[in-house]
Amino acid sequence: MFAARRLATNVPRVRAQASLFHSTAPVFVQKGDAIPDLDCLVENSPGNKINLAKEIKNKGVIIGTPAAFSPACSSTHVPGFINHPKLKEAGQAFVISINDPFVTKAWADSLDPQGKSGVRFLGDPSGKFTEALDLSFDSSAIFGNNRSKRYALLVENGKVKEAFVEPDNTGVNVSTAEKVLG
Repeated sequence: MFAARRLATNVPRVRAQASLFHSTAPVFVQKGDAIPDLDCLVENSPGNKINLAKEIKNKGVIIGTPAAFSPACSSTHVPGFINHPKLKEAGQAFVISINDPFVTKAWADSLDPQGKSGVRFLGDPSGKFTEALDLSFDSSAIFGNNRSKRYALLVENGKVKEAFVEPDNTGVNVSTAEKVLG
């Protein structure tokens, strides 16, 4: 029994060490993947469910953030999209955060008070949408639970045209509006 328990305890360490030598890229949403067909995102209130697979008609951009009101999300990442001159050319725009709809509504009101940009802010309170994209990470040390990696997805005809995912989960480099929209 003790040997079996010891073996079971060592398995994750062995896998973690083996992964250091693994040369393939991490698995997460990629070009050509379909947008998850889920009714778990909410806008402004818990009863207003949004399904992005059905909502994005032709093309759009999905901007994933670790947390509403966090410094980088509020000062750089999301405002970069809101103020980008090519945002309208990208199609419909959605900001997604693992927060409740009341928080994301308040965040939208603080970043785009008149709603002139057309960017819609959606809560992913259960994290199901983020998990379906394989873009969640353990951020319990910072936010107390699993959160979304910072990312941006260009979408056309229900599929990911291009994925911009921050390699360190929360940085603001790969997924900036300038890199995504040009």
